[in-house]
Amino acid sequence: MAVREVLVYPDPRLKEVCTPAEIDAQETDELVQDLVDTMYDSGHSVGIAAPQIGVCRRVAVVDVSHSKLGKKHNHGLLTLINPTIIESTGSKVMREGCMSVPDYTGNVERAREIVVQFHDRDGQDQVVRCKGFEAVAIQHELDHLDGLLFLDRVSNPKADVFKRKQ
Repeated sequence: MAVREVLVYPDPRLKEVCTPAEIDAQETDELVQDLVDTMYDSGHSVGIAAPQIGVCRRVAVVDVSHSKLGKKHNHGLLTLINPTIIESTGSKVMREGCMSVPDYTGNVERAREIVVQFHDRDGQDQVVRCKGFEAVAIQHELDHLDGLLFLDRVSNPKADVFKRKQ
């Protein structure tokens, strides 16, 4: 479909809570394709959510398989329509970045392992157990669907937010 412009904080659309997407709708399939195209076109992104391209629907895509952090444990390209985390265990702190916050990274505490339920691009109900970097990436993208940025999850902004090296 198309590579879309990514909204940058403080755009107020990034803080909106998204509404459910219609399963098996052509507009949802087109949105998924735009997200996939935009994520891969960036050359470095491992995920993107619909509000980042200005669409307030509960849709995100994640693919950590090309990242050195995600090579061992991944499910390839996940198309997450109306996703919900139904189980989470453990915790870990990782440095996160975001296309919508291009100048900064931050240390964020997330669950080490999650089980996420969602509909895939074909409308099929899926339940997937993820761990490590893939679990972190999914949690990051699902936060976008609730109007949250990684900056909202940083416990100490003075100590845990870093200017990105150019």
